[in-house]
Amino acid sequence: MTGNKPHVWVSRPTFPDVIARLEPYFRVSAEPVEQVFTPAELAARLADCDAAIVGLKERIGAAEVAGAGRLRMVANLGVGFDNLDLPALTAAGIAASNTADVLNESVADYAWALMLGAARRVGAAERWLRAGQWLSTEFIGWLGADLRGRNLGILGMGRIGQAIARRAVGFGMPVLYHNRSRLPEATERECGASYVDKDHLLASADFLVLVLPLTPQTRHAVGAAELARMKPEAVLVNVARGGIVDDVALAAALREGRLAAAALDVFEGEPRVHPDLLALENVMLSPHIASATTGTRRAMTALAVDNVLALFGHGPDAGRPPNLLNPDALARAGVPSQTHQEVT
Repeated sequence: MTGNKPHVWVSRPTFPDVIARLEPYFRVSAEPVEQVFTPAELAARLADCDAAIVGLKERIGAAEVAGAGRLRMVANLGVGFDNLDLPALTAAGIAASNTADVLNESVADYAWALMLGAARRVGAAERWLRAGQWLSTEFIGWLGADLRGRNLGILGMGRIGQAIARRAVGFGMPVLYHNRSRLPEATERECGASYVDKDHLLASADFLVLVLPLTPQTRHAVGAAELARMKPEAVLVNVARGGIVDDVALAAALREGRLAAAALDVFEGEPRVHPDLLALENVMLSPHIASATTGTRRAMTALAVDNVLALFGHGPDAGRPPNLLNPDALARAGVPSQTHQEVT
């Protein structure tokens, strides 16, 4: 009977044919339009769920799951999971998962799109053209910066950072990186990347790409002091998370000519964008779309579905969610430890 099936709530429109893989085992309710839920609305929807597939807009912690006695899993549609209070979910015996790996290449491609767009002033030039300002061609008009031979700096050298680095060989760009821990020598060779400390990276990078997770330790990892160490002709690119950059300090550096340009896909307090950034022509802005290709977003949805199926004992990974973030939650829920699979 359908009424006896566990209930899965999907917080946003995704791909119905992918979500349909849940239907033989679950009662599925999916939101038909994008919306932002208040904490109370979110708590009400989670209250009668056995599992939820959610996006980054859904901030889920102790208050939101306090009345969700049946909830066993929250599957996040994203690599980052700063919207989830993992300790609170673990304490409640609720498993959490993400969609690591399937979006590495799309995000790396987009980082390069932003880098090129900022270097060649694509956004500002298009706005100028659309405004009817192109009355003649000027030989020394719209001069931008070359990438070839310039230093590419990467702050945060996980899988996405490595994918960005591998593309640098085609542009003839030396790669410098800083990471919480140094990569194995073989991985550095594969990426053509050299490890440096953070100060060296900031001072040497002509293009600095941020690919850090947002944590209390990385909030404002690039603020006024870090921007002051960068070259005035440098370009900053953020495809990670809003909050890693101090947007107010960045706007000031761009406005005062202490940094040449920036390209941002993420912002503090998004979808709100700080008005100081909106007023500048030397910053390229996009609405958190680095992973937004059809193939990648379908793969992300499929992986979230795989995680839910596995937790409830279905599919090839039965009992072993492939992207489990908090295996201790299963132990608290009474699931045998041999069914855990830690994310690496």
